[in-house]
Amino acid sequence: MFSLITADAVLILHLTFILFCTLGAVLALKWRWIPWLQLPAAAWGFYVELSGRICPLTSIENHFREQAGQAVYQGDFIGHYLLATIYPSGLTREIQFLLAAVVLIINASVYALLLHRWLKRRKQPAP
Repeated sequence: MFSLITADAVLILHLTFILFCTLGAVLALKWRWIPWLQLPAAAWGFYVELSGRICPLTSIENHFREQAGQAVYQGDFIGHYLLATIYPSGLTREIQFLLAAVVLIINASVYALLLHRWLKRRKQPAP
């Protein structure tokens, strides 16, 4: 029972990590410390997507599923759980590059806005 609960917890962590990689920069609009966590996470997600590697969280989840007596899956988390939901049918390497670019563009846009705000505040004279 513990292994199954742990596998499900890793699944939830994995999905949360993917969302944080993709959209976590928006949290930096509120909390200034977020970029210290989010930028490395986004870089890792970008790297995994471009390289076609399997995220280590997939292996961890599969380990606990196997310990619980459940079938493990081949491939990556996205392909197993989210392919039909977030990827169009006929996924190609070019579409993966496009998805990686979307992650990069979202994050770069938010951080550019934050940099602009920071520079604007620095130029204002002290009261």
